Amino acid sequence: MTRQLRLSLKRPPSHARADFVEGPSNAQARAALDAWPAWPGGTLVLFGPQGVGKSHLAHGWAGARQALVLDRQAPDLAAAAGRAVLLEDVDQGMDDEALFHLINMAGREGASLLMTAREAPAAWRADLPDLRSRLNALFVAEMEAPDDEVLEGVLRKFFRERNIRPPKDVYPYLLRRMERSIPYAREIVKRMDEAADDEQRPISRTLARQILDDDMENLDLFD
Repeated sequence: MTRQLRLSLKRPPSHARADFVEGPSNAQARAALDAWPAWPGGTLVLFGPQGVGKSHLAHGWAGARQALVLDRQAPDLAAAAGRAVLLEDVDQGMDDEALFHLINMAGREGASLLMTAREAPAAWRADLPDLRSRLNALFVAEMEAPDDEVLEGVLRKFFRERNIRPPKDVYPYLLRRMERSIPYAREIVKRMDEAADDEQRPISRTLARQILDDDMENLDLFD
């Protein structure tokens, strides 16, 4: 199959909940999310390392609830009143007053606030004393680094999006050696696809080893 045809057959990425790969590492987050609208104070914070699926879960929830997705750097507080709201990467920097008001607004009828972050709210910087007390009381759910069940699931999903069916031995080989993150899983599938097309060779364990070896060599250059 030519590269041009392969590209035309690729499936667009999806944030639908049905496409989220479930496993023990994200069970707590899924259970907390499904407790909506009974979140204490109308808020929930999903926190965990980068690349564990927080955005996928959060945007799936936002789409299902027709939630307003706010820009944390310029949040529209008036538009958020009385609505379900998604606010991502909150611990990466946000105005204290705006965050304080959004948390308060989430407790009102018809409103709710889902936030994502890498750190738990107790670790967020907050110079406003009233905000600190609000952060310490938030309902939280941790998403851990993906376990083997989740990593294999996302690898299968990313290969499927590119209409690729790799041999079965590719999965255990990658799981034993790859960086344990969802973005890296997406990247290695992309690179295997491109290398297979460029070199006119099949997707295989040998190709997976070549890609991983290249990564190790590149890391050695910076040691």
